[in-house]
Amino acid sequence: MTSPSTPKLVLASTSPRRLELLARIGIVPDRIAAPDIDEDPAKGEEPRVYVERIAAAKAHAVDRAPGEVILAGDTTIAVGQRILGKPEDEADLRRMLGLLSGRRHHCLSAVCVIDAAGKVRTRLSDTIVAFKPLSREDIDAYVASGEGMGKAGGYAIQGRAETWVRFLSGSHSGVVGLPLFETRALLTSAGLPLLQQGIPQGRPLA
Repeated sequence: MTSPSTPKLVLASTSPRRLELLARIGIVPDRIAAPDIDEDPAKGEEPRVYVERIAAAKAHAVDRAPGEVILAGDTTIAVGQRILGKPEDEADLRRMLGLLSGRRHHCLSAVCVIDAAGKVRTRLSDTIVAFKPLSREDIDAYVASGEGMGKAGGYAIQGRAETWVRFLSGSHSGVVGLPLFETRALLTSAGLPLLQQGIPQGRPLA
């Protein structure tokens, strides 16, 4: 995607969902790196502060060579001031789905870009999602599917859980894992030329 005079893009994530979302707007990273950081929230940390901090920590955890731009993101679910990360096990997944059942929650998705000059920019997407009341059968079937493991808040909006969504206000791509409006704005500010043609069709998100 780059010419000799164009910064090279490094994605600080191995998430297949973020790769697919970037592909939808014609972006293929020049390099992929896996950041190794502690993602535990600090005691009393507010969800917005937490998700922006983690996105920035991921970006800074990746080595940046001259001429490279680092892109990192983080997504979390917030019920009030309660942070719902990735479920640790099936019992934790059931607990999360019970909290989300029949109520609104916030999906906070932060994007951090470090440009070739070392300037750091961060943007936050806040999407409100409301689930229908979930029956025990709904939760049992979803837990058995395995879809919610490894996902913030214990669900994948691009999968079976989308049938539970009765209201969404904000960024659908942000709930998947990378808000494309904010991502495009940050990458443009970092000097990366983005494709102008229509968004290509991608394979279904995992």
